[in-house]
Amino acid sequence: MRRITRLATALFLFAAAGPAWAAATIDKVEIVGLEDELMVENIHVALSLNDSLGRRLGESRLEYLLNEAAAEAREALEPFGYYAPTVTVEAPRTEGAEDERLTVTLRVELGEPVRVRRANLSIEGEGGDDRYLKEDLAAFEPKVGETFDHTTYEASKLKIVRRLADRGYFDADFTHRRVEVTRAEHAADIDLGWVSGIRYDMGPTLFHQDQFNEGLLDKLVYWEEGSYFHQGKLDRLRESLVGLDYFSNIDIQANPDKAEDGRVPVDVNLSLAKRDIYTAGVSYGTESGPGIRMGLDRRYVNARGHKLSTHLDYAQKRKTLLTQYRVPAFKWLDGWYTVGLQASDEQTDYIDLRHVELTGSRSGQITEEWTAVASLHTMRERWRYVEEDPVTGEPDRTVSYATFTYPSLRADYTNSPLGSNRPDQLAGSILLRGGVEGVGSDANFAQFHMRARWSQQYKTNSALIVRGEYGHTFTSSLIALPPSLRFFAGGDRSIRGYAWREVGPRRGDYALGAKNVVTGSVEYEFFPNGGPFGGAVFVDTGSAFDGTRPDLSTGVGVGFRWRSPVGPVRIDIARGLNDPDSSFQLYLNIGTDL
Repeated sequence: MRRITRLATALFLFAAAGPAWAAATIDKVEIVGLEDELMVENIHVALSLNDSLGRRLGESRLEYLLNEAAAEAREALEPFGYYAPTVTVEAPRTEGAEDERLTVTLRVELGEPVRVRRANLSIEGEGGDDRYLKEDLAAFEPKVGETFDHTTYEASKLKIVRRLADRGYFDADFTHRRVEVTRAEHAADIDLGWVSGIRYDMGPTLFHQDQFNEGLLDKLVYWEEGSYFHQGKLDRLRESLVGLDYFSNIDIQANPDKAEDGRVPVDVNLSLAKRDIYTAGVSYGTESGPGIRMGLDRRYVNARGHKLSTHLDYAQKRKTLLTQYRVPAFKWLDGWYTVGLQASDEQTDYIDLRHVELTGSRSGQITEEWTAVASLHTMRERWRYVEEDPVTGEPDRTVSYATFTYPSLRADYTNSPLGSNRPDQLAGSILLRGGVEGVGSDANFAQFHMRARWSQQYKTNSALIVRGEYGHTFTSSLIALPPSLRFFAGGDRSIRGYAWREVGPRRGDYALGAKNVVTGSVEYEFFPNGGPFGGAVFVDTGSAFDGTRPDLSTGVGVGFRWRSPVGPVRIDIARGLNDPDSSFQLYLNIGTDL
């Protein structure tokens, strides 16, 4: 109705005064006087002028659009709480031009905003005593005295609507919803009310699948039938099902329309994922030489949900075979019981090493941020350094053996779970392990190893990344510890600018490993215009050492970044500043690095 009124007024003015504008083409529309980009964008979307850019307009049409522009701009500012702005439309003409082209400028003065004068918010029924709903009402924005921003108002209203549904008030509805704006007084009065109805309870949960034993997945339902309904319970069930990695599609539906005696049944419809995953590829390492990688992951071996995975990395100088058998664990924490066997053979220019290890573990999800693995390891390791003895100059043919049995506890943390949009991310891990001489181990030892990585994203085009590592070994028999239980430094995930395991105590050209390790890194990534391609600059430092003070080695470098469809791709070139073996080191990584 308001637009029809303005159109009638414009037509009347045209008939009375005649056209004031000659035919012309509008090249551009500019808006000045506003700092808020959202306001500017909203005005541009609302302006009919923008639909005619680059088109030659007749006298009447041009006159009409210019007269409409001020009213459309004022309406576009109302959602931000400005109901009485001053908008001046300017379109300078070029006298005598045959094909006149105009730049239209809208000068905006916001004036005084409309503020919330009164807010009457209420929930009737059982929901009126719900603590979380009370908190939502108390936190409702905009508050009295604040600018009446429509987006903030709708977001607060939607939050309560969702909370009612999430907490099982499926019959909830508005009793009244009204906002009265008094332009002359620059005031808005909010009047919102709901009736919640009853709070429904959890009904039976039915899993629709035909692969696994009946009752196996029922163990994931941690709540009791008849307890209060809460959407968070279904979300946790979904996470547990995703963690099993059995299914390609998981559809969980609460059915309040089928509720009996206030209990809502839950249907879980599951589609099986492909049973077997085969992987194959080629590899190359400066130390290991060319090789191939093959793997088989069987998502489900039998109707009890067991899993089997086998991976072989067969390179010219280094070979590794890892086989794991996993059984789902539901009691206490969602996770797995795992039995694993690892065997490796390394025949490089520096060392002859063979390693066999049997592991039994229990993993579990402690909280949304924390996961943990408790394990028991039994290993046998044989190694011999190939290089000449630095004292005698003769080939060292000494062969060392080590047998260790020890428990281990590892905890992993991330504050940015799947689907999170938070701009900062903190991830890390803590490892504790130790053995006792005479109880399956050749020496007493205890180890602490911690890694952390923090990143802060700035808008969409840059990020600051800080990484650190610290490890310490308590032992009086370091010489008895095999290489796999020592700390090393150098390489793409340690100190760039140095080769893998280059930094630390060495025997000739080969690193021996150390009791302690400390590394740190600061990196800045940037993506011009927020695009998929970018760059990075970084500095890394640290050392692996036996004493109390590290002899730090530092490397600096630059990198190329690509946000590819398969994950981030990172190519780094770095130079060590403390006598590295090579002038430059090149690194390639594909995938997320936490």
